[in-house]
Amino acid sequence: VASVPILPEAMALATADKEGRTSTRTVLLKQFDESGFVFFTNYESLKSRELEENPSAALVFHWRELGRQICITGEVQRTSRQESESYFHSRPRQSQIAVHASRQSQVIESRQELEESFARLAKELEGQEVPLPAYWGGYRLAPVTIEFWQNQRDRLHDRLRYTRRSDGKWRLERLSP
Repeated sequence: VASVPILPEAMALATADKEGRTSTRTVLLKQFDESGFVFFTNYESLKSRELEENPSAALVFHWRELGRQICITGEVQRTSRQESESYFHSRPRQSQIAVHASRQSQVIESRQELEESFARLAKELEGQEVPLPAYWGGYRLAPVTIEFWQNQRDRLHDRLRYTRRSDGKWRLERLSP
């Protein structure tokens, strides 16, 4: 019997800089609709720097417990400031403060330094709305391809790939495993 994944919204995000050097990390899908897949981050992080240099990216959802995977490729753009603001203020207050306390991907001396920064900011912002910093917001990946993979015991896995055509419609192809 298959079990439910612990974090079904966790996805690997693969990016590359302008020289083609790649990096991958796990981020959380926060929204999706017909225009794409949205995640939020610090715009000064490595992933953001790479996305600004090279807006092509890939997402992978892997649900081992279900024997399924979805691979998505596409072009990435920042979400609107309004969309970022709306999501930011829907987050728990501690998460909002953490955005200010942490300079994502920057070297720090110790965990204590991070905790002290958080405590200081929590005190400074007590009783106030936590402002959305200019260096934080969302990205939307507009899909060009979406591939669905399903495990089969005989290793003849099912693979279905959708490719967005120039007219905006999708072409479906079955791929050999």
